[in-house]
Amino acid sequence: MKLNPSKCVFSITLGKFLGFIVSQLGVEANPDEVQAIMEMAPPKNTKEMQSQNDRVAAFNKFVSRATDKCLPFFKVLKTAFEWTDECQRAFEELKTYLVSLPLFNPSKPGEELSLYLAVSSTTINSTLIRKEDRV
Repeated sequence: MKLNPSKCVFSITLGKFLGFIVSQLGVEANPDEVQAIMEMAPPKNTKEMQSQNDRVAAFNKFVSRATDKCLPFFKVLKTAFEWTDECQRAFEELKTYLVSLPLFNPSKPGEELSLYLAVSSTTINSTLIRKEDRV
């Protein structure tokens, strides 16, 4: 195996990796990418809508029930582009949610995890949760 020294970083406590911030605490969303979505104006055509969906898709693992929250955007792409009040509400709610994204921590071997399912008429989502004793 060969390593390119210019692309290698060792012994750091915080860094960007594949668009995420990785630290000893866990994995979190890149604040620069979150800020880019926060500053986005509502899309005006199909191409801008596709671009918005691509940006939002990067945060799917951080957003609870992401498919349900983004469903109005997907509906717009299936038909002729029309930005509706439902789309605007979903867009504003998504921005509000992105302000406080969770931090993902790795689980420990033997640790008890709970599986949570969220089912709606359009999607099924699941996540593994561990309980922490916090003061």
